[in-house]
Amino acid sequence: MKRPIRVVVAKAGLDGHDRGAKVVARALRDAGMEVIYTGVHQTPEQVVETAAQEDADAVGVSLLSGAHNFIFPRIRELMTERGMDDVLLFGGGIIPEDDVAFLRGHGVERVFQPGSSLEEIVTYVRGAVAERRGTPVAP
Repeated sequence: MKRPIRVVVAKAGLDGHDRGAKVVARALRDAGMEVIYTGVHQTPEQVVETAAQEDADAVGVSLLSGAHNFIFPRIRELMTERGMDDVLLFGGGIIPEDDVAFLRGHGVERVFQPGSSLEEIVTYVRGAVAERRGTPVAP
């Protein structure tokens, strides 16, 4: 039986600006995905614990604080320690283009920068999760 894609959307670190994360969470939900929004000021450990408890297919992290080169690799490291290598990690926010390659090299599969459309994000998550799981996933 197919089940909806489960996505944890998180605001990690000291960044309290969550409008963008809420907009993305709503778009994913409106596209038929189950979305768990963690709220602001989450530690990497809290994000990964939520993803594990919720049996998430994907974790989307929004960062505007400049701490992305620490927080994203730490989240991936914790996911790997917990055997969550099959869980998609993607992110967005104010992330300089020069840092995107670094993040991709540390397990962030896609970075959505300002100007990315909600349709682009939804399409990407749906396709990436289906590819990762190797099975069809309900929209």
